[in-house]
Amino acid sequence: MGDVDTERDRLIAALARVAQRDHSALRQVYEMTSPKLFGICLRICADRDAAEDVLQDVYIKIWNRAGRFDAGRASPITWLCTIARNSAIDWCRSSRRPDMLPESAATQIPDTTLAADLMIERDQDKARIFACLDQLEERQRTSIRTAFMDGLTYAQLADRLAVPLGTMKSWIRRGLQQLKACIGDG
Repeated sequence: MGDVDTERDRLIAALARVAQRDHSALRQVYEMTSPKLFGICLRICADRDAAEDVLQDVYIKIWNRAGRFDAGRASPITWLCTIARNSAIDWCRSSRRPDMLPESAATQIPDTTLAADLMIERDQDKARIFACLDQLEERQRTSIRTAFMDGLTYAQLADRLAVPLGTMKSWIRRGLQQLKACIGDG
């Protein structure tokens, strides 16, 4: 028990000197406590580089707060460990690292993409439609594409192509009948 008390007394005396801005005393506190405080930082941060950065911050806080240490209220190592713990927790909060889910959680995420066979079928249907469109007369093909892909009304198309509305409707109706027949054959 004597060695523990001696170490405790040495740490209390070193902290008192740190409060008086004694750099060699801070070095002594570091040598006496850094393995333990680094272990706390590493355990909480779970990242060696981060733990080293946090540990540096811990000793800056010790330098600035040593005058607040009261040996009558807490043991020096408890006080130092609390600073290390709180600093590491603060780092974790500020880094906002997302909690990582285990790899097995990926099986719980639904796959919303089409199955390969459905994608192939969709692509084949699309290709058949375009092939059938290409078989129409130019004016029918242009009218249908403009009406259905660009969203123009029959009246707007008739105005654009300077033809009567009835003619436009006839072109599109005959073109759609030919498309239906062509697609139905495929």
